[in-house]
Order: sequence, then C-alpha cells, then structure tokens
Amino acid sequence: MIDSQELLRRYLAGERNFNHINLIGAHLCQVNLAGANLTGASLARADLTRAILHEVNLTDAFLYGSNLSFVKLGRGQLTNADLTKANLEGAFLVKSEMSGVKLSGAILRGVNLRAANLTGVNLCGANLVGVNLRGANLSKANLNWANLSRARLTGAILTETQMTGINLSYSYLFEVNLQGFDLSGVNFIQALMTRINLQDCDLTAANLSQTQLKQANLQRAKLQDANLVEANLISSNLTNAVLMRADLSGAILTHAALMGANFNLAILRKADLRGANLRNAYLWKTDLSGANLQGANLYGASLRGANLEGVDLRNVNLTGATLPDGTINQG
Repeated sequence: MIDSQELLRRYLAGERNFNHINLIGAHLCQVNLAGANLTGASLARADLTRAILHEVNLTDAFLYGSNLSFVKLGRGQLTNADLTKANLEGAFLVKSEMSGVKLSGAILRGVNLRAANLTGVNLCGANLVGVNLRGANLSKANLNWANLSRARLTGAILTETQMTGINLSYSYLFEVNLQGFDLSGVNFIQALMTRINLQDCDLTAANLSQTQLKQANLQRAKLQDANLVEANLISSNLTNAVLMRADLSGAILTHAALMGANFNLAILRKADLRGANLRNAYLWKTDLSGANLQGANLYGASLRGANLEGVDLRNVNLTGATLPDGTINQG
C-alpha cells in the first residue's frame, strides 16, 4: 500500500500504471490523475472531490463509499466498478463507459452522464434529479422507482429499459423512443416531450398534465384515466388511442389526428380542438362544454350523450355523426 503523496510523486514522474493499487481512505481531493490506469484499485472511502480523472481506467475498481463529488471523469472506463454508496453529486462523466457499474445507494444528483454507456446498470430507486443523460445508452437498465425529475433524456437510448414507477416530472424527453413501454401511473407533469414516440404505450392513469406533447406519436396508446389537463398536443397523432375517462380540460389539440380515438366519458372541457380530425371517434357522454371545435372533422363520430354546452358547431363537419340525442346527422 502506498499513500497519496507517493502516488502523486510517481504520477508526476511519468508513471501511469497503478492497477490494483490500495488507496483505501486516501485523500486525493483536487488531484490530477488524468490518463492513469487504476484497474482493480481499492479506493473505498477515498476523497476524490473535484479530482481531474479524465480518461482514467477504473475497470473493476472498488469505490465503496468514496467521495467523487464534482469529479472530472470524461471518457472514463468504469466497467464493473463498485460505486455503492459513493457520492457522485455534480460529477462529470460524459462519454464514460459504465456498463455493469454498481450504484446502489449512490448520490447522483446533478451528474452529467451525457452520451455515457449505462447498459444494464441498476438504478432502481436512485435519486437522479437534474441528471444529464442526453444521448446516454440506458438499454436494459433498471430505472424502476427512480427519481428523474428535471432530468435531460433527449436522444437517450431506452431499449428494454425498466421504468416502473419512475418520476419524469419536468424532464426533457425530446424525440425519445418509448414505443410499447408500460408507463402506467408515471408522473410526467410539465415534461417537455416534443416528437416523442409513445405509440402502443400503456399510460393508464399517468400524470401528463401541462406536458408539451407537440407532434407526439400516441397511436393506439392506452390513456384511460390519464391526467392531460392543459397538455399541449398540437399536431399529435392519437389515432385509435384509448382515452376513456381521461381529463383533457383545457388541453390544446389543434390539428391533432384523433381518428377512431375513444373519448368515452372523457373530459374535454374548454379544450382547443380547432382543425382536429375526429373522424369516427367515440365521444359517448364526453364533456365538451366550452370546447373550440372550429374547423374540426367529426365525420361519423359518435357523440351520443355528449355535453356540447357552449360549443359552436358552425364550420364543423358532422356528416354521419351520431348526435347527443341519438339521431344521425345526414349532413
């Protein structure tokens, strides 16, 4: 075992290979060890606060309970490293290789993991508030019950990622592919999800209030009992989606594709449906009071028992539609 001073002396002399070195509890705050080989090193409870460790190889390293807060570790190699209960708050881990890393109990607030490889990593229940995961590979990762509020996930790869009970409130999910995911009950409040792919997703009882879902793909999505109050769904595709009992009060659905969608018992009070295509949609006992349907296409739609109080139906295509009283409009 060598102490931190000996390590630094040898590093400054040009040595870079320190594999399997024992530095348990070492004080290495703000040191510069860029490019060092620390494969299999024992760094449990070491203090590496604000250390510069760019391109350091920490494969199989033991970092249990270590302090890596605000460390600079771009393009690091951390495959199978043990970071259990480590403090990584504010750490810079851009483009790092982290497959197989153990992060149970780790502090990960504000970590920058942009374009990092986190394939198969277990982050179940982790606090990832404000984490940057733009372009990160999270394939087969376990994010069940993790808190990703305000996280940046734009362009992230989420193939076969586990996301049960995840918190994505206020998160950034531009152009993310979540097709077919079970996201029932997930909290997306005020998330920014422009052009997201949620086709065939189960979003039953999900909280999507005040979300930005412009140009989103929600074809055949299950949204029954979902909260979409004041959601922005401009030009989104909800063809054949199921929205039974969903609350879309004040939602913006201008020019949305809603063909064949099931809005039975849903609330669309004061929703903006200008230019929306509701051809053959189901609106049984739907509350449309105060909604704006100017220029909407309701050809063949079923409005039996719907509440249309205060709705101006001029310039609305109701050809073949079943009206609230059960009669069929002949156009």
